[in-house]
Amino acid sequence: MRLVAALILAGGAYTVFAPGLQAQDTPQLSSAAQEGKALFDVSCVSCHGRNAQGIEGRGPSLIGVGSASVEFQVGSGRMPLGRQEAQAERKPPVFNEDQTTQLGAYVQELGGGPQIPEHELRAGGNVAEGGELYRINCAACHGFGGGGGALSSGKFAPNLKPATDRQIYAAMLTGPQNMPVFGDNQIRPDQKADIIAFVQETLKHEQDPGGFFNLGRFGPSTEGLAIFLVGIVALVFTSLWIAGKS
Repeated sequence: MRLVAALILAGGAYTVFAPGLQAQDTPQLSSAAQEGKALFDVSCVSCHGRNAQGIEGRGPSLIGVGSASVEFQVGSGRMPLGRQEAQAERKPPVFNEDQTTQLGAYVQELGGGPQIPEHELRAGGNVAEGGELYRINCAACHGFGGGGGALSSGKFAPNLKPATDRQIYAAMLTGPQNMPVFGDNQIRPDQKADIIAFVQETLKHEQDPGGFFNLGRFGPSTEGLAIFLVGIVALVFTSLWIAGKS
């Protein structure tokens, strides 16, 4: 009888207190994340799944991508995706800045991941150091002038002209599409500030050192080849004209 009474007492105590303990263990979303979940359920769930776990053939899992990925993809208008292509192209954003922040908060609280610092991202950035880092790590794909360039299988490195500070920082943190991830172990936060300062203050505002016809600013090799071909054609026609006159 004593054993049965003890079991009943233990079971009753568990029934009373266990649900409360379980509810406390379940993380509650912040108000911003709740707003983001409402937006997610309307605009993102059909491709990324009800719990952002991803749907095969439609969209990848968002667990662990962090708010930085949302900042880049949604803030640049690449998401929501209009149709399946080799690469998501930049277009006018569907969500405003506040809504993008709310979506990022939901994805961040759902699965964690990289976040963009809240301070001024290029504060104290060294333009000269940023130029060196850019030429080593970025110019091979984005071009020496930041105009972008073609990659394989219909993919491309985008033009950096419309990118904001936060989008550039987010791209380095998350490595969207074909871009490699440049975490803080690869490129330190202060070096990221240097790169952003170089892109924003030099590539976007400096006059073209090659003259008026910049040929898309794809770099000295492309410009040199174009000038060589145009020059050779001009010289040939000039020679033929002189020969005909004489």
